[in-house]
Amino acid sequence: MLVNGYRCMWIVTMFDLPTDTKKARRQYALFRKHLLEDGFTMMQYSVYARHCASKENAEVHIDRIKKHLPPDGEVRVITITDKQFERMMIFWGKTRQSPERAPCQLELF
Repeated sequence: MLVNGYRCMWIVTMFDLPTDTKKARRQYALFRKHLLEDGFTMMQYSVYARHCASKENAEVHIDRIKKHLPPDGEVRVITITDKQFERMMIFWGKTRQSPERAPCQLELF
């Protein structure tokens, strides 16, 4: 299988979850923990991303997100190709930064 920037995918997960009660804060923390355990990294507060080798692999991780959805709040998931991700413009103050690079590790699963 040929791996290229149009086949590799990024999953971006954005969420707005309540934190007004102890139970809600726990649900928030558990959801965030599941994302981190599944290989997501924080891009910004409540925005997490994960690189996937293919669309099929991305669907596996999206199913995992669905399995751990908290009972309240809003979760949005979008998939974009590696080529689309590298066109992202990131600004830190008025200085433009490069987007994150795709992991250089071999993905077996």
